Amino acid sequence: MGIPNTLERGRKAFRQQQWADAYTLLSSADHAHQIEPEDIRRLAAAAYLTGKVSESPEIWARAHHEYLENDKKRQAANCAFWLGIILFNQGEKVQGSGWMARAARLISDLPQKCVEEGLLLIPKALQHLGEGKPERAYHYFSKAGEIGEQFDNQDLITLSRLGQGQALIYQKKINKGTTLLDEAMIAVISEEISPIVAGLVYCAVIETCQKIYDLQRAQEWTAALSRWCDSQPDLVPYRGQCLVRRAEIMQLHGEWTEAMDEVHRACTLLSESTGEPAAGEAFYLQAELHRLQGDFTEAEKNYRHASKWGRKPQPGLALLRMAQGEADTAEAAIRQAEEEQKNPMVRSKILPAYIDIMLAVDDIKSAQAGAADLSEIAGEFQAPFLQAMAIRAEGNIILKKGEPQKALDKLLDGWSALKKIGASYESAKTRMLIGLAYQKLGDKDSAEIELEAARGTFQQLGATYDLSKMDSFVRHTSSGDHTHGLTSRELQVLRLVATGKTNREIGTELYISERTVDRHVSNILAKLNVPSRAAATAYAYEHEMI
Repeated sequence: MGIPNTLERGRKAFRQQQWADAYTLLSSADHAHQIEPEDIRRLAAAAYLTGKVSESPEIWARAHHEYLENDKKRQAANCAFWLGIILFNQGEKVQGSGWMARAARLISDLPQKCVEEGLLLIPKALQHLGEGKPERAYHYFSKAGEIGEQFDNQDLITLSRLGQGQALIYQKKINKGTTLLDEAMIAVISEEISPIVAGLVYCAVIETCQKIYDLQRAQEWTAALSRWCDSQPDLVPYRGQCLVRRAEIMQLHGEWTEAMDEVHRACTLLSESTGEPAAGEAFYLQAELHRLQGDFTEAEKNYRHASKWGRKPQPGLALLRMAQGEADTAEAAIRQAEEEQKNPMVRSKILPAYIDIMLAVDDIKSAQAGAADLSEIAGEFQAPFLQAMAIRAEGNIILKKGEPQKALDKLLDGWSALKKIGASYESAKTRMLIGLAYQKLGDKDSAEIELEAARGTFQQLGATYDLSKMDSFVRHTSSGDHTHGLTSRELQVLRLVATGKTNREIGTELYISERTVDRHVSNILAKLNVPSRAAATAYAYEHEMI
């Protein structure tokens, strides 16, 4: 009497999404006698959902073999498919491909069509999406959906809609794509699909929304994911991704302390599993928070951790080098990142840093090109945050070119948009630029108001690096401007030009390339409005610049 009762309690716990109880009870029944293949499937799913990474694949494989022994090829293929998916998610791509191939072979022997034919189209479609062929991906996702409709299989229908939405977004058909993502999510929150599929859809939808800067959708679905995870305390696989997404939203809205707590938990949780792609994002976000708060040692350590988990450390690492005064290293790194990245979604994350660094090294032409690219991407994705960042970049470039009134109009528009979104840090950075524009226009009162507002936000956030930059700026402006528009690096170059050194000699002394020195000299001549190095030297002595 005891064993059947334990088995039935295990089944009930599984239906009620009590994954730890389901695993314990089904395991107990399994050890006592040979349970049915369907119960082995339940045990495999419960093991996966409670984070038993090493056990789950073995149990899925056992369920597969049990079905084969009972000549149930379709069910065996289904187990092989999900085992392949789980192995893929754990980074075991070769084994995952092998199980997918076995599933395909098994259903090829069946006399009738089945749901598994549609499921096996999903990885094929994802491969096309990863190869930059969204049209082909959309074709396979659609075929999978047709099979799902034929068999009234909500798991397959929902995966199909998710994939179709992603493929449309990659084709820059944003409205149609996000509508399909929303439809997929309705199936999730209505509990129409299995828990493993629900977790996959949650994470994929939120990640896609983050990529296109659809912050409202990302925030709403992240809140829904949090509630879903909280309703299942034993759930492990998706909790880490949930923490990362919540931390990203907290960072945007200026809740840096809370974001650091969440992302630290995520790093701990996600690094327990090998091949977990979200671990790289978690360590990168932790690095970003450390960098913004001025803890450069911890930032660098976490950028390197992110890289080990497969997340490229740019643009954050280049911004770190810039903050450490290594302008040439930062410039080389961000140029490489910008050059090699053709995907507009990823470029949109590189370009704001690229523009800032190009302006810092006085390469206005490159900054302008980057701003134009960012504006185009923002328009294609219909992303208000990106559009605001593009507007601010344009204003910053105009300010750098010496047109403060024209720059002010742009910067005010950018600040208004960022404030509406609730992007606290980016709003403060924009207000600092607005203060600089007012300073150049001679409006000291407005400049002081804007700079103090920016300072207040930086202090609240703990943005120590930006505070130090602002303190340096305020000290400089209060003591009078003897730079005549030159950056600190350009002043260094000018002083060495005045000693008669060649560009090569200057480059050697400052540890920068000869090409970079040449660009600095060209900028110096243009800003001082002089025709030659000799004239620049005379100007510098006459105006007590050296």
